[in-house]
Amino acid sequence: MDKLLIEGGGKLNGTMRASGAKNSALPILASSLLLEGKLSLSNVPHLKDVTTMIEVLGSMGAEISLDDDMNFEIDTSNLNNHIARYELVKTMRASVLVLGPLLAKFGQAEVALPGGCAIGSRPVNLHLESMKKLGAEVVTEGGYIKAKAVNGLKGAEILFDTISVTGTENVLMAAVLAEGKTIIKNAAREPEVSDLIECLCQMGARISGAGTKELLIEGVHELNPTSFKIIPDRIETATYLTAVAMTGGNITIKDSRPDTMESVLDKLREAGAEITTESDSINLKMDSSLKSVDISTAPYPLFPTDMQAQFISLNTIAKGQAKVVETIFENRFMHVQELIRMGGDISLAGNTAIITGNSDALHSAPVMATDLRASASLVLAGLVAKGVTKIDRIYHIDRGYERIEEKLNALGAKIERVSG
Repeated sequence: MDKLLIEGGGKLNGTMRASGAKNSALPILASSLLLEGKLSLSNVPHLKDVTTMIEVLGSMGAEISLDDDMNFEIDTSNLNNHIARYELVKTMRASVLVLGPLLAKFGQAEVALPGGCAIGSRPVNLHLESMKKLGAEVVTEGGYIKAKAVNGLKGAEILFDTISVTGTENVLMAAVLAEGKTIIKNAAREPEVSDLIECLCQMGARISGAGTKELLIEGVHELNPTSFKIIPDRIETATYLTAVAMTGGNITIKDSRPDTMESVLDKLREAGAEITTESDSINLKMDSSLKSVDISTAPYPLFPTDMQAQFISLNTIAKGQAKVVETIFENRFMHVQELIRMGGDISLAGNTAIITGNSDALHSAPVMATDLRASASLVLAGLVAKGVTKIDRIYHIDRGYERIEEKLNALGAKIERVSG
């Protein structure tokens, strides 16, 4: 099993390019099931989760090709089954995103109950109840979601009790081919949802309300081939900016979208970073001492839960005391014990972490990644810790960060991937 060895203490400087957004690529890959013809995708990140979704589509009979630049062409015209098998989806919760498209296009679907990061319940009941409201018969048995819509899906009003990104995306993809109008209330507003909407509209879908809490979908009979470029990954971008804020230095991230991550940029400025932006690039300089910052996670456009762990790492070496409140997932503080092993002064009270910062707090230790963003927080901690930090179970990080050690080494970090 691969591990990362990180020698801390150096500043990061240089220029890098943002990768495509994983959380945009996955639903858009699933949307290929809706098409009559081919979907061509560019700026697709080279990640384990993307590979898994491609394998899921391939196992159903999709024809998939890609070039050296990770440009994909997917043709689902000749699917021979409508089953997302357990052995493929067990590591990735986003695999449930094939449920809506399969029901809409083929009237049937069998999707293994998905896995993924162990950061909270993230129940699929929102997906199942929504499909029922659209007219599907849905049961769960033998570890599978089994759904049928013999007479096709019918438009309906869907009200989410809690905001769900994948729930919104699944209903969107089911509703575009449903008969009549569908209204999604309390919809997710994330940029990745808007990216899916833009792609679906290029295919011929009729959707209004992107970026708002209410989406209106008018069903159409079919969707047509298109080419689409995935938006930049705001969480990857924010993670590298946070790394430079922690280590000091100067970084420019090109092909990024600062307009999708204003809440994080505001907090980095509050922490002492000097940030300038253009429409597709961000520059961060860190010459001053790091200040602690309070955060509370919330759905977009507020502070993302996917950056909570990284900011706990930042606060361990910042001046002052910070409070970090996690409101999205009930079990997303598993990285805290690992940061404590490295010297962090952190206490937990329910959904709140209290961090007392110290610029000399962190030292090397063997630590274990517990989920995707926890992995990133440990890498950031390793970049500033005294000595060589060993991070185990880094398969988590390969699910969401493209060539992380190569990108950081190009900025001056000292990271080595080792086996065994």
